[in-house]
Amino acid sequence: MSLKENINFSLWCDFIERDFLEGEFGELLNDNTIYGATSNPAIFEQSITTSPAYKSQINMLQANEAKKIYEEVAITDIKRAADIMKPVYDKNNNDGFISIEVDPALCDDMMGTIEEGARLNAQINKENLMIKIPATQAGYGAMRELTSMGIHVNATLIFSPQQALECAKALNEGIKKSGKDIKAVISVFVSRFDRMCDETLASKKLETGKLGIINAIKCYHEINRFQNKNIRTLFASTGVKGDNLPASYYIDNLICPNSVNTAPLTTIQAWKQNGSNTQSTILNEEECNKYFLALSKNGIILDNIYKDLLNDGLSAFKDSFKGLLLRIKN
Repeated sequence: MSLKENINFSLWCDFIERDFLEGEFGELLNDNTIYGATSNPAIFEQSITTSPAYKSQINMLQANEAKKIYEEVAITDIKRAADIMKPVYDKNNNDGFISIEVDPALCDDMMGTIEEGARLNAQINKENLMIKIPATQAGYGAMRELTSMGIHVNATLIFSPQQALECAKALNEGIKKSGKDIKAVISVFVSRFDRMCDETLASKKLETGKLGIINAIKCYHEINRFQNKNIRTLFASTGVKGDNLPASYYIDNLICPNSVNTAPLTTIQAWKQNGSNTQSTILNEEECNKYFLALSKNGIILDNIYKDLLNDGLSAFKDSFKGLLLRIKN
């Protein structure tokens, strides 16, 4: 029995590029390696500015302002991905989704996020679309409102258990208010913790490569408090940097019931070849809390780390989006 059938675990691809959609993407779907896909401003910046597949469309759109050009190009890919994955969605509407993120500059603008999310949803007009919203104070209100309107949502840039709890609360309320079978995922970022903190942990003779996973599991428990089958934890930022960990490390250790892992293409390929196909060992909340207490006793303040990672994540997406807009307008 597959992981999908056994524990409702799904692997999604954290990558969108036009030529990829017409080739390997379909192959990965057809052999049941992946069941969905995600995008973000950094992914689109990489794809649109490096792949020749976009050149002619961008040239034809040059009479428009930069954001309009971006949206036309990105929406073309999102619609295509949604169509390719429609059979997956029709078979099981927990999967087969593609996400598009609202303008990162709107992260502190609740009404602006709601307006843009609703507009993109209507413009793309695909059943298996998720609108991606950063987990800021403004974002929580936008998530609640958009799901109540019957729009699927991907809450993103979650680093702290408190963020996970606030997202789950907002999405649970919105889904119940909608009265519809609305789906949501809460994207908990993982590997960035270890990249930021491993050197400090090693200097204190503490085990490395663990903080991101244990923090993600703590967030997973917070989300599951609501017992809403339409809200799943999505483990994101699961690519490995460097050679000190196996390439599929952040998939192998986060294979959890009723969850999603969205990974870069190279990570998926590594997992397909050598990764684990069994459920991971999941620490309970008490074990997670003991680990956090041990960090605190060693002078590692998680609240500061959470704030830094969120600020860094918001800044990176804003910078990617600004850079993309500058480069596509000749």
